[in-house]
Amino acid sequence: MPGPQPVEGTKVTPASVVPVAPVLQTSGGEVPDRIFKSAMTACALAVLGVLVLIIYELVSGSGLSWHAFGFKFFGGSDWNPVSEQFGALPFIYGTLVSSLVALIIAVPLAVGVAVFTTEMCPKVLRAPLSFFVELLAAIPSVIYGLWAMFILVPLLSVYVEPFLAKTLGWTGLFEGAPYGIGMLAAGVILAIMIIPIISSITREVLMVVPQHQREGVLALGATRWEMIWMGVLRNARAGIVGGIILGLGRALGETMAVTMVIGNRPEIAKSLFAPGYTMASVLANEFSEATGDVYLSALVEIGLALFLVTIIVNALAQFLVWSVTRGQPARGHA
Repeated sequence: MPGPQPVEGTKVTPASVVPVAPVLQTSGGEVPDRIFKSAMTACALAVLGVLVLIIYELVSGSGLSWHAFGFKFFGGSDWNPVSEQFGALPFIYGTLVSSLVALIIAVPLAVGVAVFTTEMCPKVLRAPLSFFVELLAAIPSVIYGLWAMFILVPLLSVYVEPFLAKTLGWTGLFEGAPYGIGMLAAGVILAIMIIPIISSITREVLMVVPQHQREGVLALGATRWEMIWMGVLRNARAGIVGGIILGLGRALGETMAVTMVIGNRPEIAKSLFAPGYTMASVLANEFSEATGDVYLSALVEIGLALFLVTIIVNALAQFLVWSVTRGQPARGHA
């Protein structure tokens, strides 16, 4: 039932207004809030503490190698545990070359998949295709290595490498015996492994591009390809670069799959058919066999260099992605 209405002509005074009861706060909620805040702070500090401990152990463990070789360690090519002569240049070279080959192969494929799923793919196929692409990231590294040993290496040695040697052998990058195991095989398997990372980051960044950018470019008479190139990809280029660098970080630190197909020989060769060695592979192969203190310290110093490079690469990638999204979640468009 409605309450009594004021008589016309009467003045409503503040005293006649029914006061609203304030929201009561129970004093018992302060203790759980403090406990929750302390627990979350402890979790955050624990992550930072683990990172600090890892860096401390790597720095302290590489002390003997640093005092024995200094900066020459990163420029030397000799790796002889018997005479305790160690140089990390072949491993640095193998890591950079295999990762570069992986980027050359993976970037066009990953960006193409992202553009197709966001701009051209029917809505019915968009979710399944994205799921299967991201499923590649869930496959263990050793499974990739086994697949490469039994499938990829024979394909390279029988079909791909002879063709490359015949057509592009004059460049010096594709010469030598086509054994299938070497830098090229490592680059191909790394490319397959980093495609999901680059593709997922690129897709999220493309979805953040406002829809009116596409409509404006099309309204000016551009074709669909011109709209994608000028209205979408150009606006998302910083985020795409961030995804590429994030994939590079994965390629730099990959171990088992590369170890199984790269050949594991510490040498610097121009041809991609030649075997090589990476920083992660030498740690996986020789860390358990290191007997001398200097030998073990040299391996730890390689691990420190790889750890720092990976942190820098991932931090740069996160910054580039944030510069595009500004912390906002990706938005789909019709």
